Order: sequence, then structure tokens, then C-alpha cells
Amino acid sequence: MSEVEIEVEETNLEELVKTYLTIRNERERIEAEWKAKNDELLADMRALESQMLVTCNENNASSIKTGSGTVIRKLNERFTVADGDVFRKFVLQEGAVELFESRIHQGNFKEFIAERKADGLPPGVNVMREFGIVVRKPSN
Repeated sequence: MSEVEIEVEETNLEELVKTYLTIRNERERIEAEWKAKNDELLADMRALESQMLVTCNENNASSIKTGSGTVIRKLNERFTVADGDVFRKFVLQEGAVELFESRIHQGNFKEFIAERKADGLPPGVNVMREFGIVVRKPSN
């Protein structure tokens, strides 16, 4: 596949970049406004959830039906590893490898393959590469 160079008029590219940056700045402004409002709404919802949890706890209820909807008290659990080496040994000893998630740490893997370019990719690994565009504001 050969690379084709396209001649772009400088003024046309100038206008494209100017328009692109205008749109990006407007998106950033809107996102900042949305985030502030969203954070406020989330805080309000958390306060209401806290009050509803107190009501469920006081009534020893797992759910309470109201005319507007049903409040359900739900137990959320999240497990974290306190000692990675000890946990890895346990998993291997028990043969319970399904307790691990299978994913590649992108930054570490890039470094790993950069040090071993001649070896190519390890077996069972694919790579997807695509070009994108980055537009920077002019520096002051």
C-alpha cells in the first residue's frame, strides 16, 4: 500500500484547524458546565439514597414500596487484593485461575515489546493500530 500525499491549500487547512479548535473549545465549555451540574445532581441523589437507606435499616426492610416507586436495599460487594504474591500463590495452589481477569496492561506491554522488537508479538496477542489526528492550540 503506497502513501499518497495530498496538497492542501494553506488557507483551507488554516480554516479547518480554526473551526476544529472552536468546536473543541465549545465542547469543553459545555462539558465543564454539564460536569458541574451533574456533580450537584449526583450529590443530591446520594443524600436522598442515604436517607432511604436509613429508613430501610430502621424498618429492617430489604424493600419498601411507595406510590412513586420501590426502594430496594441492595448489598454491593467489591473484592480487592491486599497482598498480590500471597493471592497468586493461593490461586495457583487451588487451580482457580478463573479468579483472575485476563487483560493486557497497555503501557507495560508497549514497553515489553519495544525491548523485544525482533521477537515480534508473543503468541495469542493481536495488535490494532490506526492513525488519528491531534490538533494543538498555537503556543504563546
